[in-house]
Amino acid sequence: MSTSPGKKSIFPYLVVATGIICCFGPCSFALSCAGIYFTPVSESLGVGRGAFALYLTIMLVVTALVLPVLGKLTETKDLRLVLSAGVACVGVPLIAMSFFNAVWQFYVTGAIMGIGLAEMLILTVPTLINRWFRKNVGFYIGLCMAFTGIGGAVFNLVGGYLIGTGPEGWRTGYLVFGVLCLVMALPFTLFGVRSHPQDVGLLPVGAEEVAEAGSTQAAAPKGIPAARAMKTSAFFVLAIFTALVNLGMNFYQYLPSYVSSLQQFPDVVAIAATVASMAMLGQAAGKILIGIINDKISVRGGLFFAMICGLAGLGVLLLFPGVSFVVLAGGFMFGVFYASGTVLTPLMTRTIFGTLEYSSIYSRVAMVGSLCGAFAVTFWGLLVDSIGFQFTFIVMLVIIALLIVLGLLSLAAGRKLVPEMEQS
Repeated sequence: MSTSPGKKSIFPYLVVATGIICCFGPCSFALSCAGIYFTPVSESLGVGRGAFALYLTIMLVVTALVLPVLGKLTETKDLRLVLSAGVACVGVPLIAMSFFNAVWQFYVTGAIMGIGLAEMLILTVPTLINRWFRKNVGFYIGLCMAFTGIGGAVFNLVGGYLIGTGPEGWRTGYLVFGVLCLVMALPFTLFGVRSHPQDVGLLPVGAEEVAEAGSTQAAAPKGIPAARAMKTSAFFVLAIFTALVNLGMNFYQYLPSYVSSLQQFPDVVAIAATVASMAMLGQAAGKILIGIINDKISVRGGLFFAMICGLAGLGVLLLFPGVSFVVLAGGFMFGVFYASGTVLTPLMTRTIFGTLEYSSIYSRVAMVGSLCGAFAVTFWGLLVDSIGFQFTFIVMLVIIALLIVLGLLSLAAGRKLVPEMEQS
């Protein structure tokens, strides 16, 4: 099908809407809202919360392990089918979970949900935006990813209400979430996307402007082949960077526990809960802001912004633990750093390796990060128990400083690949 340079269409923005819906609904149901079920389900089944929550670890490990396979499918198959299958891998298990009576059943469905989460949360949004847009790429990726936090804020309230409707209200919660997942997302994934703009006779949005400016990111994808990319130093440094980002961002889970340990506020429980909410708001804002900085300044600017926010957030939490508004501001700033895991790393991958075989390359980078993230909460818990919060904060500060160095090194190594990218 030939492409029409001047043709305008609503289709690119349906692609963005699909990314938003997948993050707002299915990804939030699977990940952001998982915690509200730990206590009621474990009590109903007569098992420990840790034993029940193991399904979440299984889900995250599977998410990491299937990324290379899904990256290849995302690169070569019709994304309507791949993405719709991802939605089904979350929605159908959620419905099934409303009928379960044994914890092992949750482990099985957790593994299936991990497949859907890998496709929707990690691969599809950056892949589609990279294919359909040549300008404002960072903004649109950040906008879509921000809705995981917004969805968590909305549906945690909805789920909490449903759980409170009766002794086994959690069954109603899972059922409603599963049905909503399918009803909200499938119309978009089936009818709102195409794998490439060329499939409907379009050029990527901004392709003409970018081509006129002489950029390497014009209409045709340009970049480094995956087989070549994975042999470069830039790839290995970026993979380590992504692993440490995923390790560091999960320290967010312990911010409420840190505030609770201070015992310096009249209502410490409320402050601790509010810190978690502020971090979620910071995450949503950070995803959009990092994307805008990438578009308007550079990916290096986004790197510095995210990391400085992380350093500042931890710093004020550590130095001013008795000032409530400062503590809340610290939680918000750390939330901005948290956003780097889902926005900054795909943008860095695009900058370093281009868009030619983006899905295959990013799936392997993300696999390293996801594997690290799957065990990060346990790691931080063991560290807090062994050396206390203050020294753990110092470890976290060192990790962020190291991330700045690794990020700059990966981008510097990527600049050496530009001649190859121009020839692709």
